Amino acid sequence: MVRTRVVQTLFAYYKDSDKTVTSARNELRKSFADTYDLYFVLLDFANELTAYAQVQMEDQINRARATHSNWTPNRRFVQNRLAQQLFDNRALRARIAEQHLAWDSGMSAVSDTYRRLTESDFYRQYMEADSCTYEDDKRIWRQIYQNLLTNSEALQDALDEMEVVLDKSNWTVDADVIISYIIKTIKRFNEDSTPETPLLEMFDSEEELQFAVSLLEKTIAGHEQYEQLVNTHLKGWDADRIAYMDRIILETALAEILEFEQIPMTISLNEYIELAKEYSGDKSYMFINGILTEILRDLKNEGSFFKGFAIK
Repeated sequence: MVRTRVVQTLFAYYKDSDKTVTSARNELRKSFADTYDLYFVLLDFANELTAYAQVQMEDQINRARATHSNWTPNRRFVQNRLAQQLFDNRALRARIAEQHLAWDSGMSAVSDTYRRLTESDFYRQYMEADSCTYEDDKRIWRQIYQNLLTNSEALQDALDEMEVVLDKSNWTVDADVIISYIIKTIKRFNEDSTPETPLLEMFDSEEELQFAVSLLEKTIAGHEQYEQLVNTHLKGWDADRIAYMDRIILETALAEILEFEQIPMTISLNEYIELAKEYSGDKSYMFINGILTEILRDLKNEGSFFKGFAIK
């Protein structure tokens, strides 16, 4: 997530000639804050879906009364204990209120998810089981996030709308990653969890934020050097036809490898190859891996690079 945010910020920085290092740094910090807001928005989806289910149930109750039908509502889902704990969580409620993170423009995802939920086998099994433990209440929410929200087109469309309304960025791109954090959060809760139960922090540590800002600054500062290194090693490739995102990934990877000696090279290489798989062309990761390997081999042979790594 950290490297992705840096690469995205650099992409926008180089595309806009009016941007400064200071503005890029500010945008990077905002992007992290936006991502953290997405975490709270998706966590609060449990409240929105529960509320929607409650409305649907009340409509059914009113229809049954109007037709004098003998129908008893199953309140298991709307009385889910984990959902109630999330609704009561003070950190969640405070962030939603302070940042005005309303689902108003994203309700299409709520209704779509509810429809697919009520059609699912796991929902039917949950509702029809003879008993329901707290672990059952947790499990169905993990299933909702994993099975219904991950790779959900309806959620992606809703986040596109909400991103514009709420002045956020990259929400659609980050949704599936943040859902994995939601799953981690759900695991934190137990039957005795209180409204004070802590949620995940924006960063694993303050050093993580400092690393992101430093990586951004060092990549910009070394732009000409890294660009030259890349161009020198293209070997038959037309420099003007290299995908812009590939160039950004290459330069950021070089900045990290050459400037951050404490990070093992294997970790850096793997991170940027995975980033290329996610955000660039189908075979970009092979191109990026090849160029980086050539550059680092030559630097090692020249004696200008001593970071411990065996380049074959």
